[in-house]
Amino acid sequence: MGVPISQMWTVASYVVGQRLRGNKRYPLVLMLEPLLRCNLACAGCGKIQYPAHILKRDLTPEQCFAATEECGAPMVSLPGGEPLLHPQIREIVEGLVARRKYIYLCTNALLLKEKLEAGWFTPSKYLTFSVHMDGQQEHHDFSVCRDGTYEKAVEGIRLAVEMGFRVTTNTTLFDGADPNSCRAFFDEMMDLGVEGMMVSPGYAYPKAPDQSHFLAERKRTNRLFEMILSNRKKRWRFNQSALFLEFLMGKREYECLPWGSPTFNLFGWQKPCYLLQDGYVDTFKELMRTTEWEGYGRASGNTDCQQCMVHCGYEPSAVDHTFSSLGGLWGTVKAMVFDANANPGAARRLEEEAEKPHGPAAMLGLTVEGKTVEAEETVGAA
Repeated sequence: MGVPISQMWTVASYVVGQRLRGNKRYPLVLMLEPLLRCNLACAGCGKIQYPAHILKRDLTPEQCFAATEECGAPMVSLPGGEPLLHPQIREIVEGLVARRKYIYLCTNALLLKEKLEAGWFTPSKYLTFSVHMDGQQEHHDFSVCRDGTYEKAVEGIRLAVEMGFRVTTNTTLFDGADPNSCRAFFDEMMDLGVEGMMVSPGYAYPKAPDQSHFLAERKRTNRLFEMILSNRKKRWRFNQSALFLEFLMGKREYECLPWGSPTFNLFGWQKPCYLLQDGYVDTFKELMRTTEWEGYGRASGNTDCQQCMVHCGYEPSAVDHTFSSLGGLWGTVKAMVFDANANPGAARRLEEEAEKPHGPAAMLGLTVEGKTVEAEETVGAA
């Protein structure tokens, strides 16, 4: 189990309370972006493509606290940009902990060891470092466009675990991902002692420099995650809803709940979600009241939503399903306790994938052992 009982109880109580009050639209996780600048320039990221004068700005701690209180969600994710670049991130974290919010500080961990050694943070059940790790060393360094980042992140993770901090990983998968390498990566993270892992397909940010490697078809995404998550090892722990993982594997269908992970950043409350930017409003109440929610999600026909399967929209759907019906609750218990996800077909495809070229060279269509490999040939589907 990748989530502590106390956190599960807090979230469960919150969701049940919302349902009993008849609230169908409620926030589960506040995506609080205290800044947008970063110390990496990942090819698949659309969050740092802003002018310099925007990237220099920060939210104040007071703005962060006000947004948290206004939203009322039990969990707060601190993405960016890179939050550890914020000069007052320590004050922000301490304030959120004091408010008993479960915080996931999303970091590439390049500065984590330095900040921990400087005593910036104190272990707490409310604070988790969610380290962005996009696979094994070669793939991770290629994904973030800088050599040595994997080793640097591992140093930070190892120290944080030794100091008693909660640590999870956050992995974004793109077209051409090697499912066998992903499974080996899970072993590596468990060996480091992380509490749990999170996986999600990447979203095709229009501003991302690399547009060629996003997972663009749901069936291909399902088949990739089916290979990765079927026949899983008992030692693997995921910091995600078991039903969301089944959704990634194609075993369940959900609609996106964009209000489940509302975003507040330098521009205000972002409509409608963390991934799309269709305007901003000044208050959370205005976000909920004025956003035309029916215009988003796969069922709406919105072209920007058709292939999206990202956790910030569908994890709330899975959590809501868990606590809205006996079937959802039983499905979650079954998936967590009894279901080994045995799948002989997925196992056979894994063996076939092991014979194919993968890695950065294959993804770029370069020569691998004398053979030219096209990127589309390396997709994780049989």
